[in-house]
Amino acid sequence: MAPTPCALCKSSRALIIRPKNHQKLCKPCFIFLFETEIHNTITSSSLFRSGERIAIGASGGKDSTVLASVLKTLNERHNYGLDLLLLSIDEGIKGYRDDSLETVKRNAVQYDMPLSIVGYDELYGWTMDQVVSQIGKKGNCTYCGVFRRQALDRGAARLGIKHVVTGHNADDVAETVMMNLLRGDLPRLSRATSIVTASAASDIKRSKPLKYAYEKEIVLYAHHKGLDYFSTECIYSPEAFRGSARTLIKNLERVRPSAILDVVKSGEDMAALVPAEVSNPGFSTAGAKDIAVVLDGEADGEGGCGSSNGRASGGEMAVMEQRLRDEETREGKETQNADHETDFTSQGQRHDRHKPTPGAKSSSKGKRLPKQQLQKCGRCGYLSSQSVCKACLLLEGLNKNRPKTQISVSVEEEEYSPTLTRRMEGLTTAGPEAANVT
Repeated sequence: MAPTPCALCKSSRALIIRPKNHQKLCKPCFIFLFETEIHNTITSSSLFRSGERIAIGASGGKDSTVLASVLKTLNERHNYGLDLLLLSIDEGIKGYRDDSLETVKRNAVQYDMPLSIVGYDELYGWTMDQVVSQIGKKGNCTYCGVFRRQALDRGAARLGIKHVVTGHNADDVAETVMMNLLRGDLPRLSRATSIVTASAASDIKRSKPLKYAYEKEIVLYAHHKGLDYFSTECIYSPEAFRGSARTLIKNLERVRPSAILDVVKSGEDMAALVPAEVSNPGFSTAGAKDIAVVLDGEADGEGGCGSSNGRASGGEMAVMEQRLRDEETREGKETQNADHETDFTSQGQRHDRHKPTPGAKSSSKGKRLPKQQLQKCGRCGYLSSQSVCKACLLLEGLNKNRPKTQISVSVEEEEYSPTLTRRMEGLTTAGPEAANVT
């Protein structure tokens, strides 16, 4: 049987079947096509500007290693004019992060890039091993997600860098879309699907050049390029809620290879329907192209870890019950003099429809979303939308030997929270008359 020729060059023998579309390619054509697609993503989204200093979030894994390799290649091939360096976070996980950091150190030599390492123990006085020993394996990703985002921002700030690129790929984005759909959190979905995110707690932006690259193709690229990377998964990640979304996405991919990009595209389309004042409350992105605002402590994909694979722990239920009691007392007083009904649309949005008063003019204006004000955390000085940043709240629980797996928010933020769960909590506390649907 004659060998199958490459679908592009038509001369060399095809050795690779692309997971994305089952296209049969030779090794050189696959590598060139992979790099070209990343280049097209970068240029179409205007991710970089000439002379910009870029920190590559490097973990030593396949995604960040491929990202560093591709950016170095494209920077030289297309004359981006970028100053590239590696920024790594040491979470303090023995048997995982200490080994992967050795890989990052080798990458720094191989790619001739400066390397900066920031540790949790240095910033917070805790390693993730110590955190897990205190709180257990369930819920630990909540801590790590908040700590990591702040650590990356602080590491970049130390270096005077305003732009960090991460190795999030198409599979990661599809998982995030699925997680937020399962949580009923469209506002966060709209932020997570953006290729560029700007933090409300920092002037440092982030971008995902590998957003449309399949994880399997990243592995193929690393293999055929002979890249040096660390392949062990985090020893604490199996407890994360993301694992459930990942399994679902992989099952869909087996049936339909294009399912990953289809989910990503669907997420982008749904994000476009979310009003800007809901997805980015109180923050202006005027003049920015495809930039979403990420709220304080909200890491890319963070928040899906949860506890018990998404089920609430005893601590979370205690916080929720106390909040419901407080809201019931407060709203009970307000509803005594209020003469209105509460209606829920098919989308689950809550609307207050006041009964008309004779001679009174009707008003179609609803409540305005509160504008969040940035301020410095009263404890660590990190910019936050609250008086105490989320990292400090979590550290307080650890230091008092009372770990927090849910981060409290103000009454005003809770009232205007767009998630379906909080809307349903509002329905519960409003009493049985609020459930009447007209």
